[in-house]
Amino acid sequence: MMLKPYRLGALLLTLLALPVMPSVPALALTVGAPAAPTVRGHTAAQIGDFLIGFYGEHGPSAQDRETRVSQILKERQQVNEEVDVLLCAHDEPRDISIGPVTVAKTASVGWATVTTHWGSGDTDTFTAYVRLDSNPIRLDDVICAG
Repeated sequence: MMLKPYRLGALLLTLLALPVMPSVPALALTVGAPAAPTVRGHTAAQIGDFLIGFYGEHGPSAQDRETRVSQILKERQQVNEEVDVLLCAHDEPRDISIGPVTVAKTASVGWATVTTHWGSGDTDTFTAYVRLDSNPIRLDDVICAG
């Protein structure tokens, strides 16, 4: 049996499933202790609107690929010239749909499942990640399902 390393998405979901135990007694939080800073950033609705606009019906435009993508994804694309890392595919899909957005404020990330529809009738899925604090909003990572 060969073990495979966890990818970012699997690790993130595992970490989010762990129970969170406060390190400060609850009484200290009510007796004048400063409140923990809140993570501000993009909402699920904003991320959903971004992903719908970014992916459109057939994939991101050349301008979006340049201005609305993290440096990590740009570098990954340079290394993987034969595959479009933003679509997890070799070709342009017939249609693209975006699933519901999940936001994990404690992890400062939001994500949604993206489904690509192909001329053959097949579909593929991948997960698109957006950092909540990205300014302007941009695609931070993509984890292919296969």
